[in-house]
Amino acid sequence: MSSTAAKILVVDDEPPIRKLLRVGLATEDYTVLEAANARDAIALARDEKPDLILLDLGLPDMPGHALLEKWRAEMFDVPIVILSSRTDEAGIVRALDLGADDYVTKPFGMRELIARIRVALRHRLQQQGERPVFQTGELSVDLVKRIVKVGGNEIKLSPKEYDILRILVQHAGKVLTHRFLLEHVWGGSTDVQYLRVYVRQLRQKIETTPDQPHYILTETGVGYRLRVD
Repeated sequence: MSSTAAKILVVDDEPPIRKLLRVGLATEDYTVLEAANARDAIALARDEKPDLILLDLGLPDMPGHALLEKWRAEMFDVPIVILSSRTDEAGIVRALDLGADDYVTKPFGMRELIARIRVALRHRLQQQGERPVFQTGELSVDLVKRIVKVGGNEIKLSPKEYDILRILVQHAGKVLTHRFLLEHVWGGSTDVQYLRVYVRQLRQKIETTPDQPHYILTETGVGYRLRVD
């Protein structure tokens, strides 16, 4: 999906923010739709079928978390990036657990936001394409043959290490919470410390500098993200 084909719905009750986004996104040739409340957002999402939604959590007629939950319960699979002045980890984690693809805190830089939008749109294309071989930088993961390579060299992973990497690959570019990863790898009954141990081991095998990872990025207090180059 090229930027010229992408339609973005901005859901925010602050006119200055909507204007900033309208101008900034237009310079990248995105088509911008605007809603100042949840009611209008629901109607626009239904009628216009946007490719991505930028959602503020502080809406006047419905909490952003509730709107996000409603959309995901209806199997509305459009990428949703949260825009919020809230920086508390609990609110961010809740939004991600409810199905948000990413979050950006206010005030934000337009270049960073556009980069996050591109990643979210790319992730959607990857899901639709069902590509069996994922590639980012020197890292490649063959999801059919379960072969992991870095710079052409095959890397041997333990079953749990591979499971973690597989889930990160399937959601490349998206922030995955600790809870999400624990549920999908251990069934949710394991302490987060086990996850940290396995991520550390995984980094030792696939990262050139494990203490300064290039591929598996930490979202402090929230979870992990696999970088998409």
